[in-house]
Amino acid sequence: MANTPRVAPTRTVELLAAGAAAVTVVLWASAFVSIRSAGEAYSPGALALGRLLAGVVVLGAIWWWRGEGLPPRSAWRGIAVSGVLWFGFYMVALNWGEQRVDAGTAALVVNIGPILIALLGARLLGDPMPPRLLAGMAVSFAGAVAVGLSMSGEGGASVLGVVLCLLAAVAYAAGVVAQKPVLGAASPLQVTTFGCLVGAVVCLPFAGQLVREAAAAPVQSTLNMVYLGVFPTALAFTTWAYALARTTASRMGATTYAVPALVVLMSWLALGEVPGPLTLAGGALCLAGVAVSRSRARTRPAAPDAGAAAPDVVPEPRPGPPARG
Repeated sequence: MANTPRVAPTRTVELLAAGAAAVTVVLWASAFVSIRSAGEAYSPGALALGRLLAGVVVLGAIWWWRGEGLPPRSAWRGIAVSGVLWFGFYMVALNWGEQRVDAGTAALVVNIGPILIALLGARLLGDPMPPRLLAGMAVSFAGAVAVGLSMSGEGGASVLGVVLCLLAAVAYAAGVVAQKPVLGAASPLQVTTFGCLVGAVVCLPFAGQLVREAAAAPVQSTLNMVYLGVFPTALAFTTWAYALARTTASRMGATTYAVPALVVLMSWLALGEVPGPLTLAGGALCLAGVAVSRSRARTRPAAPDAGAAAPDVVPEPRPGPPARG
């Protein structure tokens, strides 16, 4: 009996990657609401360290239970760079920046990150930049500008705050580009676990602040910090790495433009902040841009070449004359 060739389930892989990206975006959007609550009792460095330590505990337990072992030697450089820039520096800079600028300005400045990811990915990783991706990013960035302007309060921004958010966006983009090649050698769980561990080590100078502030912080603020470590860090960074391993850095970066729209919705539901018409329009543009950037152009089947050779067809054998004994 002839063996039939096995077809790779590319559609299933794409759907799983899209689902993982959706989980990441929803959890990262929820982080903005939790950071606002936890930031009232914790300083930027202490909040980042507490979040990373909670993430390390959860990720370390899963990594040990699954027995995946240490990442290969070739992956450590990318894990270290991603851990220092994205898990460590990014979280401290963003926490600090959000204490000096309003949420709208912070969201607007940080949302240059996907653009930087696309540029760095094209330059360093050779990521393609199809017209649909560029068009979707342009639409989403326009939506992010609308959301940022609508949520900006008077006198709520400072030069230092804007610079910190800008540095956070650069660290985020560089961390993603450093992480992408590593996922060819190490699993998403390995990359996330040890990247989070590197980030926690980088933030250890804030350990004294964390201990002092945790002793005086309300239970609600501490629970929000733990939530940030378990879900937007441990779970969301793992699902991000899973999806990133199965698509380009540019396309994944464009997906995060859905975050401002979800933040608006969550603030409406959880904090009672009713969005205005400009905010709703900006959120709709963000989602529309993500849909465009992740869509694929329909390709028409190529017309058969008249000069091309016809495919080999093996005719079924006809029964021959009966054998004579």
